[in-house]
Amino acid sequence: MVWDHVYDPLGSPLLSTLVAMLPLVVLLGLLAGCGWSAQRAAIAGLLTALGVAVGVVGMPLDAAAAATLYGACFGLFPIGWIIVTAMFLYSLSVEAGALDVMKRSVTRLSADHRIQALLIAFAFGAFLEGAAGFGAPVAISAALLTGAGFPPFEAACLALIANTAPVAFGALGTPIITLAKVTGLEEQAISAMAGRQLPFFSLIVPAWMVVTMAGWKGLVGVWPAVLVCGASFALVQAGVANLVGPALVDVVGGLVSLACLAAFMRVWQPRDCWRYGAAEMPSPATGPEALDSPAKIVWAWMPWVFLSLAVFAWGLPVVKAGLEAKPGSALADVVPIAIVAPEFPVPRLHKAVAKVAPATDHVRELEPAIYRLNWLSAAGTGILLAALVAIPWLGIAPGRAWRIWGENLSRLAGPLVTIAAMLALAFVTRYSGTDVILGLAMTRTGPAYPLFAALLGWLGVALTGSDTSSNAMFGSLQRVTAGQLGLDPLLICTANSTGGVMGKMIDAQSIVVAATATGIDRQEGAILRRVFPHSLALAVLVGLLVWLQTGPLAWMVPAHEPPRGLWFGGVAADGCTDIRSR
Repeated sequence: MVWDHVYDPLGSPLLSTLVAMLPLVVLLGLLAGCGWSAQRAAIAGLLTALGVAVGVVGMPLDAAAAATLYGACFGLFPIGWIIVTAMFLYSLSVEAGALDVMKRSVTRLSADHRIQALLIAFAFGAFLEGAAGFGAPVAISAALLTGAGFPPFEAACLALIANTAPVAFGALGTPIITLAKVTGLEEQAISAMAGRQLPFFSLIVPAWMVVTMAGWKGLVGVWPAVLVCGASFALVQAGVANLVGPALVDVVGGLVSLACLAAFMRVWQPRDCWRYGAAEMPSPATGPEALDSPAKIVWAWMPWVFLSLAVFAWGLPVVKAGLEAKPGSALADVVPIAIVAPEFPVPRLHKAVAKVAPATDHVRELEPAIYRLNWLSAAGTGILLAALVAIPWLGIAPGRAWRIWGENLSRLAGPLVTIAAMLALAFVTRYSGTDVILGLAMTRTGPAYPLFAALLGWLGVALTGSDTSSNAMFGSLQRVTAGQLGLDPLLICTANSTGGVMGKMIDAQSIVVAATATGIDRQEGAILRRVFPHSLALAVLVGLLVWLQTGPLAWMVPAHEPPRGLWFGGVAADGCTDIRSR
C-alpha cells in the first residue's frame, strides 16, 4: 500500500511549515546555540524528525523506521567510507614524515597562509570536488591545511567556505545530470545556465575566503594572486560548462587554477607574509624548505597524486560501469553485478511513499528507495587503493600500516555514528515530505520567487548535505512553480543547483567531516556559527543574480528547447513515474 505525502497536515500552511521546521531548528539550535556535541544534536534532531513524520504528517511507522535505517546506512557507506579511507592516507603521510615535506614544499611556493589556502582549499579542493565529491574535498583539504600549519578550527572553516562554487559540477557533473533527469530539461542547457551564474562566485569565493582569514587589509596584500586563482577557474568553468558539458568542469578548472597560481607565485610574492599566530614579516626568499630535494618532494606528494588519479578514474562513467560489472564491461564476464554492486530495495519504503501535486507534475510520483552497496566502484575504494599503493611507496611496514588502520577506525567511530544519525534525519525528512512543506512555503513568495528559488536549493543542500540530493528532491517542485509563475524553467531549476552550492558549508554532514579531518570533533557548533553568515550571504547573492536574470540580465539565459516527455505531454498511463537519481 502506498502512502501519499501530506503537505498541509495541520490545515494551515503557516502552522504546517513551523512544525516541519522543528527537526532543523532542534539540530542547529542544539549544535550552535546550546553547545551540544554533534552526535547528541543529531540524535535529538532525528527523534524530532521521527515525531513530526509519524505524529503530525502521518507517515507509517514502519516506513519512517525504514527511512531511518536507509539514511544511516548511506551515511556509513559511501560517505563514511570516503572519510575513513582519506584519513587513513593522511595518517600514513604523517607516519612517514611525508606531510612535513609537503608542508615545506608548499611554503617554498609561498610561506603566506593566504596563498596556501588558495592553492589547497580552493584550487585543489575544486579538483577533488569534480573528481569525487561527497565529502572528499572537505576532508582532504581540511587535513592538508592543518598539516600546513593552519589552526585546526580555521582549516575546517576555510575548507567549508572554499567548497562552494565548484559543487554544482561536482562528482563529474552528477548534480547537473540528476537535475536534467528530474526536470526533463536538457543537460547541456542546465550546464550552460550554471556556467553563466557560478563563474561570478568563482571570482568572489577566493577573495571572500582571504577576507575571512586576514580581513580586507589582508586581501589587498594578495589581490593579484586571488585574481589569478579565481579568474583562471572562472574562465574554465564558464567555457567548459557552455561548450563541452558538466562532467569535467571542476576537474579541468581546478587543475588550471592550481597550475596558474603555482606559476604566478614563481614571479610574484606578496610584500608581507601573513601567517596565523605570527606578525606580518617580509616573505623569505630562502629557508629550511630549500633543503628538501626535488626527489624528496616528489616522494612526499606521490600518495596524493595516487589519490587524485584514483578518484578521477573511479569517477569516469566507463570505469564505474566496468567496476560495477554492468553488461558489456570486461568484469561482467567474470563477476556478477550482484557481487560488486548489489542493490537492496528497502522493505516498507521502496515505492511505498509518493510525492503528489503540487510537488510534482504527475498524479503520483513513487519514491524509490534502493540501497546500492557498490563497494568496488565507490570513491572511497579508489582512495583506499591509493593508500595501499602508498604504503610501500612511503616505506611503511605492513604490520604498522595495519595498526594505523585500526587506530584510524577507532578514532573515527564517534564521527561515523554522528554522520549516520545526520543522514538518517535527512532521509526521514525527505521520505516524510516535510522537506517539501518547507519548499512550498518559499513558492508562495510571488514576484520574489527567483530569489527564493536559489534559497530553496540552499535549504535542500543544508538538509541533505548534497547538491545532487537537493536537485532530486526539489527539482520537480522548481519546475512546477516556474510554470505556475510564468518564469523560465531553465533559469529557475538551475537556481536550485547554483543556490544550493552555498548550503554546502552549513550542512551538518560537511561540518562533521571538516571537524573530524582536523581533529576537533566537539567544535561542530562553533564551526556552524562561524560559517553560517557566509553561507546565507552568498546564497542571497546567488538569488539576486537569478532575480536579475529574469529582467535586465535575461539575455544571459541560453536559448533552449522546452522540457521533453511527461512534463508537457501528460502523465504516464498508470499516473505514476519512477525517477531514480544517483
